[in-house]
Amino acid sequence: MAGGEFMARQLSEKKLDELNKQPIIKTAVSKSKDGKWILHRTTIVDIKPMSYLDKVLCGGQ
Repeated sequence: MAGGEFMARQLSEKKLDELNKQPIIKTAVSKSKDGKWILHRTTIVDIKPMSYLDKVLCGGQ
């Protein structure tokens, strides 16, 4: 049994729902073309329904 399968069996359905609602965070580390700098890029992806955006833009009306 893989580690992910074991953890999924140990977590409640409520906890899995909470984890699925969290943003996806990706990081990448690389060197600059000239080799003088380290680039650490972090990308945060947060998925929301369009209804959420509509409420935010319209001020909840």
